[in-house]
Parts: sequence; structure tokens; C-alpha cells
Amino acid sequence: MNKPFARMLLTHGAGAGISSEFMQDLARALGEQGILVELFNFAYMAEQEATGKKRPPSRMPVLLQELDVAISLLPQDLPLIIGGKSMGGRAATMLLDSCKAAAAIAYGYPFHPPGKPEKLRTDHLQTLHKPLLIIQGERDTFGNATEIVNYALSANVQTAILSAADHSFKPPKRSGLTQAQHILQAAQLSAAFLRKQLCI
Repeated sequence: MNKPFARMLLTHGAGAGISSEFMQDLARALGEQGILVELFNFAYMAEQEATGKKRPPSRMPVLLQELDVAISLLPQDLPLIIGGKSMGGRAATMLLDSCKAAAAIAYGYPFHPPGKPEKLRTDHLQTLHKPLLIIQGERDTFGNATEIVNYALSANVQTAILSAADHSFKPPKRSGLTQAQHILQAAQLSAAFLRKQLCI
């Protein structure tokens, strides 16, 4: 593991919490790139994991408040980054400009609900002042590579596409690629982006 150069508060998507294989693999890969990861479960997910009973996500204002509190409790010994998978990434981007984080990374941003490309969740991304990297699967049903190029986004928003990957970075077998390769690539892209933004 490289010596940490940044600390990331990393949270999950709507359906699976920080104990999921994806989140654990991503956190491990980021750590190997020198990003110290603090995994964070929203309250509804913590209860779901504790009881085994499925719960719907809390509304976004509640999620943002929980995330803001979690950010405030982190030590400030390293530059702070916020990030998340899908819903968690969206929450991070919505909080970015108003919190002490230097930048954010979204892993599979939910640009729109699957099958409803007209219901965009991009308004705040048009005016973002801090750096954001969105790492998106080429075949993501929440916003694929073809759709993304047409979105009006702030100049502070960068996007990176994972070849043939879906919303969870899984490619079809015929591609010859693997989810593990994409998670590693996502971690490498994250580190390169942050080193550039932090001038390291």
C-alpha cells in the first residue's frame, strides 16, 4: 500500500451497503493507490444490515444531513475527498460545494432512472465549483457513454468511461474484461485525478 495522500469518505448505493463485495473491493483498490478510505453506511442501510430486513433509502435531504455530519467528524490530517457508488455518489456531488471536501468522485452516477432518460439529475452538476470525477460504465443504464457526452455539465466535472461496463462495472463475458479489472482501473483513475487536483 502506498503512503496515504488523501482521505476519502466513501458511501454506498441504494440497494447494498458498505459490506457488499463491490464496496469492499473498491475500498481495497483505492487504499492500494494511496487513498485512505473511510466507509460510511447511511442510517437506513446500517439498520438493514443489522436486522436483515430490506429498507428503502431515506429521502435525499436526510442522506445529505447524515453525510454532512460524517464529514465533520473526520480528522483533517489529509486532504478530504468524498465519494460514493450511484446514490452515494449523487449525494456526495450535491454536498460537495458546501462542505470542506476538496473534491468528489462518483462511481456510476445515476444520471437518470433506467429507461427514463428524460428525468435527468444533472441540474447541480451544471454549476459545480469544486472538482468532480464521474467514472461511468459504457453500458450503464443510469446514463451510458453515448448519453453523457450530450449533457451540459460544469467545466469542473470530468468523466471517465469503463469499456463495456454496466452500472456496477461488470462487463459481458464476451468483452474479455472483468469487473475486477474495472475496479482497479477506477481506483487508478481516482488516484491520478486526485493527485492532479491536489498538486501531488
